[in-house]
Order: sequence, then structure tokens, then C-alpha cells
Amino acid sequence: MVPAPMLDPTLPYMCAATLAIIFIGGAWQKLSDRDAFAMAVEQYRLVPESWTGAIAWGLPLSELMAGGLMLVTAARTWGVLLVLVLLLAVTAAVAVNLLRGRSHIDCGCGGPEGGQHLSWGLVVRNLLLAVMALAAVAAESSRKLVWLDGLTVAAGTLGLYGLYAAANQLMANHPRLMNLRS
Repeated sequence: MVPAPMLDPTLPYMCAATLAIIFIGGAWQKLSDRDAFAMAVEQYRLVPESWTGAIAWGLPLSELMAGGLMLVTAARTWGVLLVLVLLLAVTAAVAVNLLRGRSHIDCGCGGPEGGQHLSWGLVVRNLLLAVMALAAVAAESSRKLVWLDGLTVAAGTLGLYGLYAAANQLMANHPRLMNLRS
């Protein structure tokens, strides 16, 4: 049997920091415009209307907790579990609505791009975030971290977040670009 490859110890830190930024930022966006997020939850038509207020509070607070746990090395496993549960729940909600043919509703994801409609791209994005979460708790090599690793983690985190933001912007703009072509 071939042993699993060991990751450089900077990669789990990069993944954890990137997920923390994504989840804390998403929570902030949802909490700063809770009415818009509650409307997005309602548009999914997956829970009784009377539950939307509780979900509009509970989901972003859970995201905030997940992001915070990702920043604490000793609590990272709990953070990853919460991240995976949240990703499973929201991805299932997106997939159910796509299968229902309801792609022209706001995803409610939060973020500066705003007004992002449901797409299979969101499902793929969330699967990639789940892989990133698993990498955040993957086995690391026993190499000791040095000061240069801090710069590597910071640059890598910015790079990963940049890729995430660019992908979100492309998904948000895709329907607008398709309308311009018509």
C-alpha cells in the first residue's frame, strides 16, 4: 500500500485562511443586508416561509463561527466540519432548485458581485471549497515553519481568494454577457 502524500505545512494554513475570509466575508454581507438575504432564502422555496427569518440569522452566524474556527489551529477540525455541513446544505439547496428549473433566483451567497443567479458553476465552486476544507486538515510534512513560510501563506491566501473572487465575478457576469450577445 502506498502511503498518502504529505503536504507542505503552508498549504493547510493557506486553505484555512482563505476559507476564513470567504465565510466571514459572506456572513458579513448577509448580516449587513439581512432583509435581502431573507428574501433570497424565501425564493429557494425549501422551508416554510415562517422559518426564513431564523435561517437568515442562523446561516450567517454559522458561517461566522466556521470562519472563526478555521483561524484557530486547535479548533480547525471543528471549523472544517462546520464548513462542510454548511457547504452541503447550501449546495443541496442550489442543486434542488436547478433541478426544478429555477435558475433565475439570487443565490444569496453574499459578496461584492451581488445578484448572482443559481448555476451549476456554484455547485462546482462549492465542491472545490469542500476540497479546500479537507486540505486544511490534511496531514502535513514534519518540516518546521520558518519566517518565509508566513509570507508564503499570506501570498498564497491572497492568490486563492483572488481566484475565488474572480470565479464569482465571472459567474455573476455570465448572464449579463449572454444578454448583451442577444
